[in-house]
Parts: sequence; structure tokens; C-alpha cells
Amino acid sequence: MEKTVLVLAGLMGAAGVVLAAAGAHGASGAGPESASAMLLFHACAAIATVLALRNALLWPPLGLLAAFGFVLGAALFAGDLSLRAFAGQRLFAMAAPTGGTILIASWVGFAAAALFRRS
Repeated sequence: MEKTVLVLAGLMGAAGVVLAAAGAHGASGAGPESASAMLLFHACAAIATVLALRNALLWPPLGLLAAFGFVLGAALFAGDLSLRAFAGQRLFAMAAPTGGTILIASWVGFAAAALFRRS
């Protein structure tokens, strides 16, 4: 499961750079730049969560859930903003707010996983 998160985090990082470049070369607005930042930031968070899990700094069930939440939430948020910027349509109704809510819950889950880890 950790390997899956790391692969997805790598893809998020790559997509974040692509979106940053798209924002810098003409498709500017709230879409590409915000989507890029969301992907790049949460790719790092997912990687850090996997490393914290491997070093027994987090309670594994909640830590893994937080890692996948970072991936899913950022994908929904960035996907919706990107689709709006490049295709003029939404991923689905409430996709970006749903992604943002998942990200908030994932950060809270990360904190709880650190709090409840085994000593």
C-alpha cells in the first residue's frame, strides 16, 4: 500500500509541474496555478506520511488513510480546477469542495495518527 502512495505522489508531482508550466505559458487564472500548488504540496505530504509510517511515527491504519486522502483530495481538487481551466466544464458538481474537505480531514487524520501511535 505504501508503494502505491509513493507512485501516486510521484505522478501528482509530475502533474503539478505540468500545470505550473501551463499556467506560466498562457492558461493563466485560478485553475492551473492553484491545481499545481495543490498537487505539489500534497505529493510531498503523501511521501512524508509514508516515511513517517515506515519510521513508526504514526498509527498505521489512520496514517495510511491520511496518505490516500492526500492523494484523493488533491486529485479531486486539482482535477476540477484543471478541467474548468482547459475544457470549461467541471469534473462533477462539488468536486473541488469535496477534495478540499477530504484534504482537511486527511490533515486532521495525520495529526490523530501521530497522537495515537504506539510508543
